[in-house]
Amino acid sequence: QVQLVESGGGLVQAGGSLGLSCAASGRTFSSYAMGWFRQAPGKEREFVAAINYRGGGPLYADSVKGRFTISRDNAKNIVYLQMNSLRPEDTAVYYCAAAPSTGWFPPRVLNEYRYWGQGTQVTVSS
Repeated sequence: QVQLVESGGGLVQAGGSLGLSCAASGRTFSSYAMGWFRQAPGKEREFVAAINYRGGGPLYADSVKGRFTISRDNAKNIVYLQMNSLRPEDTAVYYCAAAPSTGWFPPRVLNEYRYWGQGTQVTVSS
């Protein structure tokens, strides 16, 4: 069992930056790939970024590549999402999720993630 709690969301102007954190409980955090997803009003939840269980193999959605960076600290049981050059279209609720995967490339597919946080709102004003 893994419990996830996101923090760091808020309101920022376009072009600004925000850093999200996701704290995980449980002794098996380092056995899970971690991902960030987002859901805007009226839209389906979509993949943003993912990182493998060791902190390698990062994957990004094309829409955030070059602007967002995912990282993790297995000693602290935390995964991060640094978001730079934010755009109004990045406005969404951001969720972190854990997938039982020890492959080099983490999954990008939503239904491969077993545990989810409650989400944190990110709003980017124009």
